[in-house]
Amino acid sequence: MAIHYHCRHCGVHMGSLDTKAVEANRLGFDHLTDEDRSEMIQYHQTGDIEVKSICEDCQESLSKNPVYYENDYLIH
Repeated sequence: MAIHYHCRHCGVHMGSLDTKAVEANRLGFDHLTDEDRSEMIQYHQTGDIEVKSICEDCQESLSKNPVYYENDYLIH
């Protein structure tokens, strides 16, 4: 099982964790609402998990240009 982190705005691969067993509370998933969890986390048939987060570049762009929050995808 692997956990892959991708930016929800630009799609860049931010990193992966290769592990056999990780508790959701150690990753902070237990702090998410059900709605946030369903939007941010996808479980694949292979056992891998994909987590949509935000990369530093997109966070900086959004901080400087709040109007960008209206866009589903950012290119930087």
